[in-house]
Amino acid sequence: MSALTVPDADERGDLGAFVGRVVRLDATATVRLQARGDVVTAWASTPFDVLATRSVHGTLTPDDVTVPASALLTALTVERGATVDPGAGGLWMGELPPAVGWAPVDDVPAGEVEQLTERGLALARENAGPMGPPASLLDQTVLTVSTEGGPAVKVPMRCLFALSGMGFVAGEAGDAVRVSATGTWMRLDARYGAVVRRRLTALPLLV
Repeated sequence: MSALTVPDADERGDLGAFVGRVVRLDATATVRLQARGDVVTAWASTPFDVLATRSVHGTLTPDDVTVPASALLTALTVERGATVDPGAGGLWMGELPPAVGWAPVDDVPAGEVEQLTERGLALARENAGPMGPPASLLDQTVLTVSTEGGPAVKVPMRCLFALSGMGFVAGEAGDAVRVSATGTWMRLDARYGAVVRRRLTALPLLV
């Protein structure tokens, strides 16, 4: 049996809200929980092919488990105890970004991010087909940030859609979205969570 302990009621509520948004975007989604020290990080895939993540203070046994998002949501919002069973083990498809090696690139005003997202949503509504917005729109670079003398990080529309769909951007005055990167990953941290995506496609192994 797995056990997730989050002592602080507000943080339990934050995690429950995170998982609720994951389920709203994809009822069949899974969530991977990982513990490092006294921090538990939740990872979830989204329909935009972008990972969403949220961290809270707590403990987890075992320290790495994948569970159905719907089961975790029930445990957090119905049981509501400081310690809950997050659900039966599942299978995590894909890889996770590294825990270290991230370098801050730039902070983008949250208002600017919201404006870009609204324009993208308008285009998506105009061009949506049976399978939703076309990949060409989702992969369109809508934001390019860089440090002085450093390589540019190109942020695709799908990352902004994931931020919006997860409700991570507060839109309050002075809020910003921080863009960080490793050599192959990008991360956008907003007030209520972060989204992560590979910057480069992994090359196939030659056999």
